[in-house]
Amino acid sequence: MSSQALTLNLESPAGSDLILRDKALHRIADAVLAGRRLGLEDGLVLYTTRDVPGLMRLADIVRRRKVGDKAYFVHSLRLSQTNICYVGCTFCGFQRKFGEDGVWDYDLPQVWEYVDRFWHPDLTEIHISSGHHPKRPWDYYLDLVRGLTERYPGAQVKAWTAAEIHHFTKITRPRLGYREVLSQLMEAGLVAMPGGGAEIFAERVRKKIARAKVTSDDWLEVHRTAHELGLPTNATMLYGHIETLAERLDHMLRLRQLQDETGGFLSFIPLAFQPDNNQLAAELGTRHTTGIDDLRNLAVARLMLDNFPHVKGYWIMITPELTQVALSAGISDIDGTIKDEKIAHASGAVTEKGMTEDELVRLVRTAGRVPVRRDALYNELHVFA
Repeated sequence: MSSQALTLNLESPAGSDLILRDKALHRIADAVLAGRRLGLEDGLVLYTTRDVPGLMRLADIVRRRKVGDKAYFVHSLRLSQTNICYVGCTFCGFQRKFGEDGVWDYDLPQVWEYVDRFWHPDLTEIHISSGHHPKRPWDYYLDLVRGLTERYPGAQVKAWTAAEIHHFTKITRPRLGYREVLSQLMEAGLVAMPGGGAEIFAERVRKKIARAKVTSDDWLEVHRTAHELGLPTNATMLYGHIETLAERLDHMLRLRQLQDETGGFLSFIPLAFQPDNNQLAAELGTRHTTGIDDLRNLAVARLMLDNFPHVKGYWIMITPELTQVALSAGISDIDGTIKDEKIAHASGAVTEKGMTEDELVRLVRTAGRVPVRRDALYNELHVFA
């Protein structure tokens, strides 16, 4: 082994070698290949190495060990039944107050009408995330989940972030705790939770960007409770704004610890900050994360979150083209068709609001992976040989 590069023979379908040109990665590569866990200092090395191709190759080894050549997607509809919200997160361009331009607020018949516009037999997942409405009663949300489950058989309702679950505990009469709220939603038909509302767990950052939102400890407690009830969930991290690299790693390590305890997370989804139409963007000046930032972040997540089944590349925020590259940087899921996404686009996402199955299959195939259509729980529905 030279002082300039480490070359390791790997057992893989391609029979390729791992070449690392940064000596700081040598020790980390030894740990990864031996199945040893990485710590905070290792993560800082990964975030600062100039050998991004080597980092991506190392993350791809972990991906391959978990899923082989498969890359997953789902037929999904994004439902945001209201953009009315009292929380006031500074990074959000989606939220509106009563009477403001661009506000919407669907009652249940309007929800059914909206879903009918996008319904087709292959629709597998109805993904719900919206504003914290100050006036809707608790029964509205139960009736919404129950109605979707009954009206659209075959579609799984994946709904309500931990921030929204926390909000529901405030509007129930008498007040219910996380366990009771989640249990009632599960009885109504809820099968999984999305991962939003996590943002960054670091208190320093949270006070500046999401002061009125659920605390990081409560976010984790909601997911812990969901896992104890047998409800699988996902986890996100908003990056590319005022957080430090150490704060990103702290976020991942806290998720990893909870996953050690419960095993209930299905995927981790890094969300790139969208720098338009929000207060935080105005304070920072308009800027998008770079492609290198995004690829590095996904690769680091794959290496640090060794107990997560999947790391997802959310093409809405990082573009389909970069998501395709990220299939060689540790990701094993590209989300899905995502019909009519609104939240990211309200803050400046420039991608389309949805893709077709043919487009997703082509994206995966031309990256050298095997497309797999899944459901909200990662059950495989169809493997495109």
